Amino acid sequence: MEGNKKFFVALAIFLGMMNSGSAQSSTTLVPAVFTFGDSTMDVGNNNFLDSDFKANFPPYGRDFMNHTPTGRFCNGKLPTDFAVETLGFTTYPLPYLSPQATGKNLLIGAGFASAGSGYSDQTTKLYHAISLSQQLKYFKEYQSELVLLVGRRKAYSIIKGALYVLGTGTGDFVQNYYINRKLRKLYSVNAFSDLLARELSKFIKGLHSLGARRIGITSLSPLGCLPANIRAFGHGRKTCVTRLNEDAKTFNRKLNQTVLALARELAKLKIAVVDIYQPIYDLATAPSKQGFVEAKRGCCKTGSSVKTSVLCIPKSISACSNSTSYVFWDSVHPSEAANKFIAESLAIGGIYLVS
Repeated sequence: MEGNKKFFVALAIFLGMMNSGSAQSSTTLVPAVFTFGDSTMDVGNNNFLDSDFKANFPPYGRDFMNHTPTGRFCNGKLPTDFAVETLGFTTYPLPYLSPQATGKNLLIGAGFASAGSGYSDQTTKLYHAISLSQQLKYFKEYQSELVLLVGRRKAYSIIKGALYVLGTGTGDFVQNYYINRKLRKLYSVNAFSDLLARELSKFIKGLHSLGARRIGITSLSPLGCLPANIRAFGHGRKTCVTRLNEDAKTFNRKLNQTVLALARELAKLKIAVVDIYQPIYDLATAPSKQGFVEAKRGCCKTGSSVKTSVLCIPKSISACSNSTSYVFWDSVHPSEAANKFIAESLAIGGIYLVS
């Protein structure tokens, strides 16, 4: 893994040098980065929503810059933050709903993801998040602002050359399908995965129509290894729930098939699935091999209700003292240390997308 990361960094520097003098910055491999999806990608949009899913309070952000919670569902950086750094950026794209997301701050991209969102609009409505369709509308709105800022030709260059990352789907299963008996009666896991894949296809086509040409999509993580799911579905055992992991694999097969079809159908599109299933599974089942100690519970203490059982208790003083030994920060989201490991998978997929 480390060798792959070093290779990506070297490639980024090399191609960045090649791009000097072009419309792109001479110090970054792509002109901008845009993120879409759920809490795995949300850099703070839910701070500005009437939503139960927020991470704008301690102990979230404990190990981020200035030890400040930003709305990221982590003690520190997300995998995309590490990717942005690797691509040569010195600051991170802001959440689009932030009052600071104006003017020159928009030139390096923006985050449109919203915690609680999913491929299914039904999932999104349950948690008052920003749907993928609305995220696309915000991106279109962003483009209009960008044109006013730098002109149509420069805006087109930024949009075309940018990197787009989509990550969602966990909530569709964990916060919808698994707790919705009616939904499970209507759809088998296979049929539900087909439904989500159709929504994915619709979103990618919409993003492509707005100019996106380099798109990375993260796979579903091993659902059965998330601490919240071990607690809810493990029947007292402290091991990954095999049935849920098989569900994730079913969806990931559909995801790969859909992406292959989109690559054939859409002109001049570079699209790749970034596998996060395997790195998270490896961390969850053999944490000591990567220097971790705890993988069956999160670092921070979480609530007891359905909606809060995955999140840290606000201002909790019971968070572990050494988060680098924990694979998970809360009951669903990886710690910064784990995200750094996961980011290497983003780097591997990124080589194809940005070269």
